[in-house]
Amino acid sequence: MRSGRAVRPPAPGGTVKPILHVKGPADAGPGDRSEVLDRARRLLEQSGIGPADTVRIDVPGKGAEEGGEDGALRPAVEPIVPALQSGSLFGDRQGVQVIDAQWLQSGEAEIIAELLEQADPETVTVVFVTAGALPARLARTVREQGEVVSVKKLRERDGAEWLAGQMRARKLDLAPDAVAALLQRFGSDVAAMGQALDQLASIGGKLSGAQVLSRFANRPDEPMWHYADAVADGDVASALRRLSDFLAHGHPLQLLAFLESDLRRRALASAAPNLETLADWLNSPADSFPLQKAWRRRKAVSDSELQRALSALTRADNLLKTAPEEIHRVTMERLTVALCLWYGGKARRAG
Repeated sequence: MRSGRAVRPPAPGGTVKPILHVKGPADAGPGDRSEVLDRARRLLEQSGIGPADTVRIDVPGKGAEEGGEDGALRPAVEPIVPALQSGSLFGDRQGVQVIDAQWLQSGEAEIIAELLEQADPETVTVVFVTAGALPARLARTVREQGEVVSVKKLRERDGAEWLAGQMRARKLDLAPDAVAALLQRFGSDVAAMGQALDQLASIGGKLSGAQVLSRFANRPDEPMWHYADAVADGDVASALRRLSDFLAHGHPLQLLAFLESDLRRRALASAAPNLETLADWLNSPADSFPLQKAWRRRKAVSDSELQRALSALTRADNLLKTAPEEIHRVTMERLTVALCLWYGGKARRAG
């Protein structure tokens, strides 16, 4: 028997469905994961559910925990059964947050889907948090009875917008070069940037870029396409800085493989009579972003410059695989400067 305590009404902001799927990008980084979890928390709050009334279930990843016998739930997932069947002991709405639900096994998804069909939508709100898709059976139930909330992958410009808001909220006084330094160090990793801002807030005063750079190490998630874009623009300074950021945690052969794939797309785009043919040659959808980018840039580099780039990549590959590590960085720096010259375009070089 429930107590006479009244059920809290949903918070302002609209009606929230009792079954929700907060879907983050499959290649989510730390900042993306922070945004996805924050969105799930806000949805529960909008339903009038606080942390004390929320059961959190962390689904084990592949190989982390063996499946139960006869399709039973794994121990880490089992608490979802009483949470969906009993609701809150005090008459409030019960929240259930299933983290990393993309790792649910097919048998578990089947059981949970059946539980959802029997659950009382007036007493429980379930939020599945994923990096990518839910198992098919559970995804179908969410589509039929609930709602999918997609969270797009954060890009560096999103990090800049987020940073501006957080500086206002914390009343931080940062010099323009300090703002640029934070974005250089953390990019779209807003989770790590938030921790950095908390540290800077304790210092006080107007903070400079030099203070930021000396206090925080290079970020671990420098995307390779930032480097490639700087090279394509012929921006030597930016490309060398991006190279340094990447090499703080990545291996030069990773970057070289990326450059070789980019060169292949460029060469095929230069030879293709139309976009459809290029898509067929690359076995890629015509609307894919890398293919579209290669097609737009097909006239920016001459055949002779593509040949010189191929020769340089081949020499760099040989050096990285045979020479001592001490010369790996200088090899990549020299390659970067050369590619900026060949890829940057005659107009940019003339300027």
